[in-house]
Amino acid sequence: METSNPRVQSFGQTEINWDKLDKTKFYGVGAGLFTGVTVALYPVSVVKTRLQVASKDTVEKNALSVIRGILKADGIPGLYRGFGTVITGAIPARIIFMTALETTKVAAFKMLEPFKLSEATQAALANGIAGMSGSLLAQSVFVPVDVVSQKLMVQGYSGHAKYSGGIDVARKVIRSDGIQGLYRGFGLSVMTYAPSSAVWWASYGSSQRVIWRLLGRVTDPEKAPPSQGTIALVQATGGIVAGATASCITTPLDTIKTRLQVMGHDKRPSTVHVVKKLIAEDGWQGLYRGFGPRFFSMSAWGTSMILAYEYLKRLCAKEEEMVI
Repeated sequence: METSNPRVQSFGQTEINWDKLDKTKFYGVGAGLFTGVTVALYPVSVVKTRLQVASKDTVEKNALSVIRGILKADGIPGLYRGFGTVITGAIPARIIFMTALETTKVAAFKMLEPFKLSEATQAALANGIAGMSGSLLAQSVFVPVDVVSQKLMVQGYSGHAKYSGGIDVARKVIRSDGIQGLYRGFGLSVMTYAPSSAVWWASYGSSQRVIWRLLGRVTDPEKAPPSQGTIALVQATGGIVAGATASCITTPLDTIKTRLQVMGHDKRPSTVHVVKKLIAEDGWQGLYRGFGPRFFSMSAWGTSMILAYEYLKRLCAKEEEMVI
């Protein structure tokens, strides 16, 4: 397909836009693919959450001790507490996110065209806007899932209540706080995940362009199409950069949000109270509790997710649009 836009020529060989996808296949295969990635990385979320909610006198002060404690008490299933709830809510949330991400990204690129920005800047802005839009819409579904799953992750740990399952958690939260109880921390979730998603996708989009430029793909667009291995390596590197950047910026908000969401029904601390308590216990570094697992989670999840996502787009590209 011919185009006079040099930016499309430069990166058209490595990117597949929304209008080139078989949507039915995209949603169906995507649900299975992302479920697999979630299975692989879910234990990291459990460890991160436990570190973030641990009280000052908790013996387990690092990720390895948390893992040992979980395995000793519950075995491998302990690393998957709340998993069923997450998967149930994650599928519709991901559909919403992916749809909003791709459609908004196309619109944002068109909107930015007249400004004649550099390739990396345009990609950062368009991807950042798309990532934030997708996250804002997905949070309406995912926050209740997050509240329930995190209570299951920490049940019986460091003084937290025990539950018989996700439905039991939801029933008790609604009985105590009403429907709004399932949206506890919604504001902070939006403040955490929307900027995190914006930073992640902006970093990913711009870092890809920078890497391709370093490889000479922009300066010499007549080169033969890059191999699938090269494309995957560039995308994986972009995912690592994006995950590292986003985790450094948003971990404090994630720690505060997690603490608010897992508090018992009789405890209704304010955000300010949670911040003061964290600082009183551990100093300012208390805001970075669980940073190691979160850093690893966002980098590993980001890299795995983006490779799976880009593979999914290639797999679901309409045949007549696929690049040979």
